[in-house]
Amino acid sequence: MRSLLRYTLDLFEPFEAPGSVKSAQAAPEKIAALPPGEPYVAGQPLQQAIAPAHYAHPKANREVRLDGAVVAYAFARGKRRTIGFMVGPDGLSVRAPRWTPLYEVDAALQEKADWILRKLAEVRERQTRQQETQVVWRDGAEFPYLGQPVRIALDAGHGFAAKGAQLDAEPDALGVRSLRVALPQTAAPEQIRDAVQAWLMRQAKALFVQRLDHFAPQLQVRWSKLSLSNAGTRWGSAKSDGSIRLNWRLIHFRLPVIDYVVAHELSHLRVMDHSHRFWDTVRSVVPDYAELRSSLKDPAIPKW
Repeated sequence: MRSLLRYTLDLFEPFEAPGSVKSAQAAPEKIAALPPGEPYVAGQPLQQAIAPAHYAHPKANREVRLDGAVVAYAFARGKRRTIGFMVGPDGLSVRAPRWTPLYEVDAALQEKADWILRKLAEVRERQTRQQETQVVWRDGAEFPYLGQPVRIALDAGHGFAAKGAQLDAEPDALGVRSLRVALPQTAAPEQIRDAVQAWLMRQAKALFVQRLDHFAPQLQVRWSKLSLSNAGTRWGSAKSDGSIRLNWRLIHFRLPVIDYVVAHELSHLRVMDHSHRFWDTVRSVVPDYAELRSSLKDPAIPKW
C-alpha cells in the first residue's frame, strides 16, 4: 500500500529540468524550510499536500512557507522606516530597515500572506497568458490591431500601394483581415517581425496625431511634439512644453483605450499631477476612463 501511495505522489510531484535552480533549498537565509517527507496535516488542502505552489525570485536569498506555498524572495535592507513588499514579474521582493530583526520580517510576511499569494498568482496567470499569446512570426500568424485580430499574409509579388505592407480593406469569412507583407515565404521570423512592427508604428503615429488633434481643443491645451516610445509598462508621458510620448504598442488596443491614454497625457498639460483635479479633467472628455484604464493590464497584448 505504501509503494502504491508513493507511486501516486510521484505522478503529481512537479518535474524539475536538469540544471534547474532549487531556490527553496539553496537560499543563504532561510525561514520555514520544508523538511523532506513532511506528513499530511488534517484539514490541509490535498493539492497543497501533493504539490505545494512554488514561487521563486531569480535573486532570492530567503525563503518562507505561506499557507502551504513556498515563496523564495529577494530580501534586502536599506534606509527605510517600515518593511516593504513588492510583487513584480520576477516575484516577491522584501525590503526592511537595517535595524529590523528577522523575526519581525517573518511575522510581517505571515500577516501579508493572503495579499502576497494573490499577487503572485495573478502575476503567474498573466505570464501564462502572455506565453499563450506569444506571436510566432510566420505566414498565417495573428496579432491584435485596434482590438481586432489581423493575420499575416506573406506576399512578395503583391503590387503594394503602401510601403512594405498593406492591410486588406475587407475581412475574410471568419471576420479576420489580412496584412499583406512584401516578403517571400522563406523570410526569417525576425524579418517578418520587423516588417510588421514598422507597419504598426506607422499606423500608430498617424492615429495618435489624429487623436491628439481631436482631444486637445476639448481640453483647451496645445501639444507641440509627438514621440513614440517602446517602454515595457509605461504607456505615455507629457512635459509642460507640450511634448507627448506615447507607446506605439497602444495600437494593439481598441480605440477607446487609446483615447483614454491620449486624453490622460493631454490632461497633464493642464494638471501635472494625479490629483482629483487631474482626474476630473480626464473625466470631462473620457467619462468611463476608469474602466478603460484597467484594460491596459490586458496580458494578451503581445510582448515585443
